[in-house]
Amino acid sequence: MPSSPPLPFSPLPSATPRLRARYSESFKCIGSACEDTCCQGFTVPVEQATWEKYKALPPSPFQILVQSSVKREPENAEAYPAGVTPPYATIRMNSANVCPLLTEQKLCGIQAELGEGLLSHTCATYPRIVHSVDSMKEAALTLSCPEAARHVLLNSNLLHRVGRSERHSAATKTENNLAGFKVEVKTATDESGTALPAYFWEIREVVLNLLRSRAYPLWQRLFLLGVFCTRLDSISRGAFDRTVPGFILDFESTVATGALRTSMANLPINPSAQLDVVLRLAGMMLHKSNVRPRFVECIESFTKGIGNGPGATLESLTAHYAVAHDRFYAPFFKSNPHIMENFLVNTIIRCEFPYGKEGMKTGSQPAMEREFALLTAQFALMRGLLIGAAGHNGKSFSAAHVVHTVQAATKHFEHHPEFLSMAHALLVESRMDGTAGLAILLRNAETSRPQMDPPNPNQGKGESKPASPGIYAPAQQDGRSA
Repeated sequence: MPSSPPLPFSPLPSATPRLRARYSESFKCIGSACEDTCCQGFTVPVEQATWEKYKALPPSPFQILVQSSVKREPENAEAYPAGVTPPYATIRMNSANVCPLLTEQKLCGIQAELGEGLLSHTCATYPRIVHSVDSMKEAALTLSCPEAARHVLLNSNLLHRVGRSERHSAATKTENNLAGFKVEVKTATDESGTALPAYFWEIREVVLNLLRSRAYPLWQRLFLLGVFCTRLDSISRGAFDRTVPGFILDFESTVATGALRTSMANLPINPSAQLDVVLRLAGMMLHKSNVRPRFVECIESFTKGIGNGPGATLESLTAHYAVAHDRFYAPFFKSNPHIMENFLVNTIIRCEFPYGKEGMKTGSQPAMEREFALLTAQFALMRGLLIGAAGHNGKSFSAAHVVHTVQAATKHFEHHPEFLSMAHALLVESRMDGTAGLAILLRNAETSRPQMDPPNPNQGKGESKPASPGIYAPAQQDGRSA
């Protein structure tokens, strides 16, 4: 069989430019113009140093409001999920689920009355998420902020390629722009050529280049990323006798030649299994997290777009899901391929992928296969919700619908400390955490199918298995997050 033609993806020697994420530096809050203020629906942590500043405020009406709104948290680690450090104090939302320190103009009262220096770390940095590796800072944005979602998703040139001669000045500029943000600094050294933390930036470069290589459809880029992570885990365990630099060169060469195209074409397609996992992911936090109006709208759009409701079966939902994908989702994202690429890039930077926040801690060994499974779960959930939104909105499906869906879903899922561990447990329970299962979650429906209307679920015989429960549009709830 003749080999595939070379693809525009080639190894990058260290002297060539590197990709840098600098988009958070240009983000600007739109204040009272925001359609979903960040001062609503969250329990905001306050660190001890800021708490002590609040306790030392001179007497005034605003001082009374601050001290009545910021509550010291009990040192009860058992009340929090494993691995989550209890906050020293919190700003409690009021009965309307809004920060009591918010002004009538929907601006921060602390900043207006006391100045930016008395903001808590969370309030001062949101929606930026900053970390540092080898003294180099980078930041992502949490897409629970509507303006951050627009800033990231709709940017056709999200990353900057910095030349060797520009790297020092670019890094210095980034350091200056992010100077006010506290971060945990990680260092990475290695002499054996097999310890993963020493190659964070080299690995990150491969990951970002792969995601941007449109010679492959997006799902194939993600599958190749899974192969990359699996091999790196094998190297770190000593089960694959290679150095990290040597493996990176071989992997980049394999991607460039397209040698894995044939094997990827034979990966399983199971849209029913994919949708079932999406439904279960979408419904898993309904009883653990505060359900807000925008998320209700998001779920209503999704459920209507895939024909969900009483009497629906997995077969009828899958048929609606496939039509929504082929008719409305796929054409829109074919014209706007950067949107889901940007979602993934931001998730990778936010989660310190492929090491993960735990894997970046000193003395920890990254579990890259697990981090890839978590990335796949987040991607599959967001894509599934967008397919439903596309089905509901039809030909009018637009970037505004994408931003609304991503922002509302992110605010519901991403800020809950148990979401990722629960998502991984779901993949394991469903036996979808292996290579074949993750391929099913990644692979889109085939757009070459004849266009047809979804069948009426009340006609004919077919799969009678009920759809996953608990994902009918939920009622709005009040109260703070768990």
